Amino acid sequence: MKKIRDIMRYGFLFTVQRHATVAEAVRVMATHNVGIVTVLDGDKLAGVFSERDVVRRVVNAGLDPARTPVGDVMTTDLVVADADEDYQSAMRKMDQANIRHLLVVSEGRILSMISIRDLMRVEIQDKGEEIRYLHEYLYQVPPDIARMPS
Repeated sequence: MKKIRDIMRYGFLFTVQRHATVAEAVRVMATHNVGIVTVLDGDKLAGVFSERDVVRRVVNAGLDPARTPVGDVMTTDLVVADADEDYQSAMRKMDQANIRHLLVVSEGRILSMISIRDLMRVEIQDKGEEIRYLHEYLYQVPPDIARMPS
């Protein structure tokens, strides 16, 4: 079974400082086409700020994105995955916490961020391989024939 470290993109992290405004954080997300940024206090992890935070904690609350510090509206109750965890365990964590992004850590260091989309790609690939194996087993189709193009 694949581990998170086999799936993640090293250094795939976009950060803002906690004193940055929501508007600045949104610009970072838009520039990099991501739905979440890591929020730092100096060089220490302070939280994350996601599209969901923008909607629920900024827009819905009527706050001004140009004046609101991201540190005031970020998510601080973080769920993380260890790089050596299997991908299905990470999917369960995300499902239980109702989140779409997961920080990846190893030995106390933040390595990357993965999304549910990253994990679903692996899940679909694994299920496809399993179905192909079961089909070959069930119908006793030699592997060379099963892989021949139509």
